[in-house]
Amino acid sequence: MKIHPEFQGRREREYQPVRNDNATPPAPLADTTPVEDDALLDGYSRTVNAVVNRVAPSVVNIRVESDGNRGGGGSGFLIARDGFILTNSHVVHQGRKFEVTLHDARVFPAQLIGEDPDTDLAVLRIDAPSLQHVRLADSGTIRVGQIAVAIGSPFGFQQTVTSGIVSALGRSMRAESGRLMDDIIQTDAALNPGNSGGPLVNSAGEVIGVNTAVILPAQGICFAIASNTAQFVAAWLIKEGRIRRSAIGVAGQNVPLHPRVVRFHRLPQDRGVQIAELDAHSPAARAGLRQGDIIVGFKGHAIRNIDDLHKRLVASEIGVPSPIMVLRQTEKVFAMVIPEELQRPPK
Repeated sequence: MKIHPEFQGRREREYQPVRNDNATPPAPLADTTPVEDDALLDGYSRTVNAVVNRVAPSVVNIRVESDGNRGGGGSGFLIARDGFILTNSHVVHQGRKFEVTLHDARVFPAQLIGEDPDTDLAVLRIDAPSLQHVRLADSGTIRVGQIAVAIGSPFGFQQTVTSGIVSALGRSMRAESGRLMDDIIQTDAALNPGNSGGPLVNSAGEVIGVNTAVILPAQGICFAIASNTAQFVAAWLIKEGRIRRSAIGVAGQNVPLHPRVVRFHRLPQDRGVQIAELDAHSPAARAGLRQGDIIVGFKGHAIRNIDDLHKRLVASEIGVPSPIMVLRQTEKVFAMVIPEELQRPPK
């Protein structure tokens, strides 16, 4: 018997099959609705992606030529629309020719504006149109555990991104010049050779540090120079091409103090800096200091080691009479020293 087409669908809907609990349920139909790419990212991934989109156009690859040969290179990032690039001093040190590759593959020659080996920072400049620069954050607001994203060119692979967190704050490390660098940020965002000079960025896309070093063979222990330090140094390098510091003309070594001397003079520390060498024409010599004296105070601040003394000998002390306290054998001696500008040997 033929069923009229008008009733075919109705008969099928009214028909109720016998239930079989052992039957295998039909597989669900695949959802063919298009999914936007952003929907595939979780919150953390979206944050990192947004940071990269905002900062990556400002990150550059730096190639350095020394004495006619390729000497290596690293990373850097634009800090101003007029072409100023911040990077590490050890990336550009002793370089004779510099070449910068932008994120869009444009290549420009660069000029070294200045470098400061004591903070491992340097500034280059390129003459190029349509430049996008980053914003430096206040590193004093950084908190341990916040997101940290590193962008750079490890092993020459441009625009490489790694992410992690701020692991610790206030670390200290030794610059290649031998001077102690303070206020260093520790992060577990992976860094490799070539990342040096690239930015360490927060979740708002602001630079919180300049990537500078890793500890090998350890994993997840990497360091960056805090943005507040970088901003201060970069401003002086752009203005004068160098950082001015003061000096008193001594070479010293850290030595322990005798407990009886510490108690007798009521000193707040048990160590000081013994003058091992003294330039006869130095500010220290003119102040009456002698070889063998132990420096224990400068302008009311305790001096426990050479790094304490370096911290006090800043540019503002140049030409300023400053009280210094030394131990001469068991006697406490006060003198007035006038620091001079530190003169570095030519490259």
